Amino acid sequence: MTVKAVVVGAGGGIGRAIAEALCLHGADAVHTISRQDSFSGKATTQHWQTDHSQESMAQVAEDIMGSPGTLERLVICLGVLQDNRIRPERALRQLDKEAATHAFEVNTMLPMQWLASFQSGLKNAEKPRVAVLSARVGSITDNRLGGWYSYRASKAALNMMLQCASIEFARLNKAAQLVAYHPGTVDTPLSEPFQRGVAPDKLFTPEFTATRLLALLDDVPNTGTLAYVDWDGKTIPF
Repeated sequence: MTVKAVVVGAGGGIGRAIAEALCLHGADAVHTISRQDSFSGKATTQHWQTDHSQESMAQVAEDIMGSPGTLERLVICLGVLQDNRIRPERALRQLDKEAATHAFEVNTMLPMQWLASFQSGLKNAEKPRVAVLSARVGSITDNRLGGWYSYRASKAALNMMLQCASIEFARLNKAAQLVAYHPGTVDTPLSEPFQRGVAPDKLFTPEFTATRLLALLDDVPNTGTLAYVDWDGKTIPF
């Protein structure tokens, strides 16, 4: 059986590292997806460019699912903490509707739309594992610092949607398992402005978090419900 893996958001540091690790990890075909027209990583089977429009997502997913192999690994690495449209809010008065909408679009809706695009391929897989990059700050129970309203809320919403999807997948393919993965603080441009105060042994390389994720996907039990876990395999409370 040809094992097929897909990495959405392969243009980022974590996504690139995951794609390369998948090639080394035994996937026969690794498909990478990003806005860029080329993949800067060293190892990939085929790269697909997308503008994340509904039409583009549907076409890319259709082409990949039409290629040889069964889709056994899907990793979605999309997210935004800050850019030219949004900054993490430190106070309630800083809330901005347009910025918050942007956060929800990138952190919540796009990952779920990509998951939906590949649902039919995952339905017929032997033991599919799906990982979506979430964040510990999406935990309502664990929130004791406040702030970062839009980012926290968009990740909490992502977790809820993934839980709904997990219940649906349990009906479609009992062997499927979804994972909301907190990679820790990874040395990428996304976290760079917020690395002050992070202990050196808690600032991970993309390669480290990629290796931990793939090992977790191999070992995570099939429960019929969402696994919300960190890089160390420890469960995060919702």
